[in-house]
Amino acid sequence: MKIFPAIDIKDKKCVRLVKGDFDNKTEYEMSPVEQASKYKDHGFKNLHIVDLDGALTGETTNLDIIQDIVSKFDLKIEVGGGIRNFESIKKYIDIGVEKVILGSAAIKDKSFLKEACEKFPNKIALGLDAKDGFLSVSGWRENSNQLTLDYLKQVNGYGISRLIYTDINRDGMKQSPNFEETSKVAVKSNCPVIISGGVSSMDDIKKAKTLKNIEGVIVGKAIYDGDIKLEELVKEDA
Repeated sequence: MKIFPAIDIKDKKCVRLVKGDFDNKTEYEMSPVEQASKYKDHGFKNLHIVDLDGALTGETTNLDIIQDIVSKFDLKIEVGGGIRNFESIKKYIDIGVEKVILGSAAIKDKSFLKEACEKFPNKIALGLDAKDGFLSVSGWRENSNQLTLDYLKQVNGYGISRLIYTDINRDGMKQSPNFEETSKVAVKSNCPVIISGGVSSMDDIKKAKTLKNIEGVIVGKAIYDGDIKLEELVKEDA
């Protein structure tokens, strides 16, 4: 089980949103680089970064901050947020990011996802963000009208290296992930799945370990709010 502590960047600060709502955010004292340093000092090996500015603009807005984190700390980093063209993917790979997460662009245009997987083998992760079984796009502000499992069936053979599944209703709520839906996705997926959204306790981590085809868990708000202690969490990081 890989543990992915999360850093969400907005206006150069670490923030957390509730259910992806940009108007319902908490800003934290530590800068993204300081937060990454803290994770590294505790012994974590992986890191999940979301460029929330990028999610809104479709640009690699915080590339400089992410590059700083990549160069300073020996961490395997996955990055998402507004990555909508090959140029953006290449920028992240060139600075040493391990996985580039495609979300809205991949859901709106399956051929883009397929070509990205071919151009950048083993580098493309797919972010599926769902609400009530349907995929959401554009920073979670639009419903794509596509059922998660139907979409997954269509793209399963593309060569995606990792799938990140988020239940939007759970995100930032600390009410435990939607294990039932995540299990359905994991069973259907040709690639390993990362659980995201709602992790609230060490019990959630332990439950995730019992599910099939789960590669790891993303932990965000529960760390920032002190519900999960880093020294306990890192023990689960394989």
